[in-house]
Amino acid sequence: MLWGIIMIIILGAVSAFFSVAEISLAASRRMKLRPLAEKGDLRAARVLNFQEQPGLFFTTVQIGLNFVAILAGIVGDASFAPLIFDRLPSSMPEAVRNQIASGLPFIAVTLFFVLLADQIPKRIAMAIPEKVAMRTIDAMNFIIKICGPLASVLNSISGGAYKLLGLPEKERNDITSDDLYAVVEAGTMAGLLRTQEKDLIGNVFELDVRTVPSAMTSRENIVYFDISEDEENIKNKIAKESHSTYPVCSGDIDHIIGYVDSKSLLERAISNQSLTLNKGFDIRPPLILPDTLTLAEAMDHFKGRGETLAVVLNEYALTVGILSLQDIMLVLMGNISGEDEQITQRDESSWLLDGAAPIEDVKHVLELDEFPDEENYETVSGFMTYMLRRIPHKMDSIIYNNYKFEVMDIENYKIGQLLVTRLNLKPEPVNQEEKGDSEVS
Repeated sequence: MLWGIIMIIILGAVSAFFSVAEISLAASRRMKLRPLAEKGDLRAARVLNFQEQPGLFFTTVQIGLNFVAILAGIVGDASFAPLIFDRLPSSMPEAVRNQIASGLPFIAVTLFFVLLADQIPKRIAMAIPEKVAMRTIDAMNFIIKICGPLASVLNSISGGAYKLLGLPEKERNDITSDDLYAVVEAGTMAGLLRTQEKDLIGNVFELDVRTVPSAMTSRENIVYFDISEDEENIKNKIAKESHSTYPVCSGDIDHIIGYVDSKSLLERAISNQSLTLNKGFDIRPPLILPDTLTLAEAMDHFKGRGETLAVVLNEYALTVGILSLQDIMLVLMGNISGEDEQITQRDESSWLLDGAAPIEDVKHVLELDEFPDEENYETVSGFMTYMLRRIPHKMDSIIYNNYKFEVMDIENYKIGQLLVTRLNLKPEPVNQEEKGDSEVS
């Protein structure tokens, strides 16, 4: 019996070794191993190599685990079954005594292996995977060489099965923005990052998704000067609408010839010079951008030209808006004042939205993952028009994802404000459109 206990403990230790080797290789992070390998650590380099081609490693581990488990069952039955059989009452049927004598060692050995040879070692390996992987990799490399022929055959068979199923044999290590954001989220929950820092990183990712129209000043809100405008009108516009830059046009907004900054205007006003733009004023040429660019691409254009203002044109070369570096910085940093002029929360379940509110901002505020076919529009007004399939009217409403979007104000066919209300209902498909009231889910 003592010999049997010793054998079970040895086999348990071998099983624990294979368990920690397997889980530590899978859980080891390349970002920690790669610097060590670059410094000449051969063990870290071996771990990285096996992570690139893990088939032979895991095949050898499975051979070892199954061999140990079968051998442990044989040893347990041979060592303990006769002793248990002799201690059972002789009045019991022999068949029942045999079943009990075989079943009890099986249960005991199984529980021992599950707890001490599998669960505890794996939890240790998960806690410090890189250290465990580097400590076990040399021994595993030796075992793989011994089991090489059998492991290679089994690995080839499994590789053929992968090909039949269309699965990749190599692990894909592409890191997406979602992966990075998951790491940031985990860091925030662990207290390593502040909420503001997490939001900033999230906004950086959004620059590759949000298009220029989501951050620009739209055409109807542009305050501009005509090249032939008199000084009095220029002063009145500056007094009424103060901005850091003003586009300069020739006739209308579709013929922008440049822009002037408020600093130049102030310098001329202080020195009692004329503000008339056609009298020696330094008008800077604008950067021209198509409305299909992302904000990240727009930033590259700003850096390349060294300008601070861009005119955004559509496919017909008509001005749809202007974009400044400050607009992109506001998207990146978030609203510094803590309030969004286009989105106002009335209470815990309702919001007032400007029709020009970017759909990305609306998604963030309402905590929605997506809007239907959102590549077809940029603003919440565009969402309403797309869903209604017509020009919206006052009091039109749409129900989407337990939110009711209701048009509150219309001016010249343009949505001024919407009221969004959380309904707390289970989404049900509704196909209904009535005059002044439409529901879509």
